[in-house]
Amino acid sequence: MADYIPPSLDWVRKQVEVYEGSGGTKGTKLLDTGMPCIIVTHTGNKTGGIRKIPLMRVKVDDSYVLIGSMGGQPKNPVWVYNLRANSDVEIRDETEVFKMRVREVSDDAERQRLWQASADAYPPYNDYQAKTTRKIPVFVAEPR
Repeated sequence: MADYIPPSLDWVRKQVEVYEGSGGTKGTKLLDTGMPCIIVTHTGNKTGGIRKIPLMRVKVDDSYVLIGSMGGQPKNPVWVYNLRANSDVEIRDETEVFKMRVREVSDDAERQRLWQASADAYPPYNDYQAKTTRKIPVFVAEPR
């Protein structure tokens, strides 16, 4: 079994520790926003290690939308490359944990629909897209 590699950013590591350490009863709101979040457990594409990242909770039917915004920075967050390399993930939504498979959304109509659902849940996504020239990746995590 692969080793867990904690996030390098302090606030991200603390968010994951509180969320996971409480079994999903604490830390369910993203620290700086007060908005609901989920924990995505995935595999590092270079290390093969277990990685965890808190992301905004955007649920559409029985799927979750994962937005690779990184606040509109010029580069994608590292987890985007991990999901592209290994589509099997686990999503913790408060006390529930789901085994899911992700896919990057390439169909324009589907992407627009999921982007809109994400921006409705967290309006700053539109600001982030306006700040960067890259097309922010959109993934959907679906039940396995």
